[in-house]
Amino acid sequence: MLGRAFRWLMPHPFLTLLLAVVWIVLQNEFSAGMAVFGVILGILIPWGTSAWWPDTPHSFRLFKMIRYSFLVMWDIMVANVQVAWIVLTVPNAKLKPAWIVIPLDLLEPEAITMLAGTITLTPGTVSADLSDEGHSLLVHVLHTEDPDAVRDEIKSRYEARLKEIFS
Repeated sequence: MLGRAFRWLMPHPFLTLLLAVVWIVLQNEFSAGMAVFGVILGILIPWGTSAWWPDTPHSFRLFKMIRYSFLVMWDIMVANVQVAWIVLTVPNAKLKPAWIVIPLDLLEPEAITMLAGTITLTPGTVSADLSDEGHSLLVHVLHTEDPDAVRDEIKSRYEARLKEIFS
């Protein structure tokens, strides 16, 4: 009975915690009132939107997700420098943009969303479309000499890690 009440109040406990922490971090000063308000927001937002959420993932490895987050943050910083270098040194006529189809081994919608978000957050790449069946992702790359190498890097660097996190 208590477990059912807890799931009704907090349908997505990890999201509740994440929203509360983000709210507290966004404040200039820490105070008990802001912490309580962050927890209230962390409970109300997932509770109010839970009707539109799909089922939660079957498994989720938090420690691997934290490591993945640091990897993505590092890659975003490196890609910023790379894109700046491309913009400053490669004339428009010599840019080699490419559309790349990434075949997906991921099955969980949350994992596919994480992959598409990671690609879009990384400067120089953007996720453009997901196939109707969810078996491939269309990605645009600003400049590449070898589209196959980009595909292989996305699969090995991001998709393989997301498979570990969500399996």
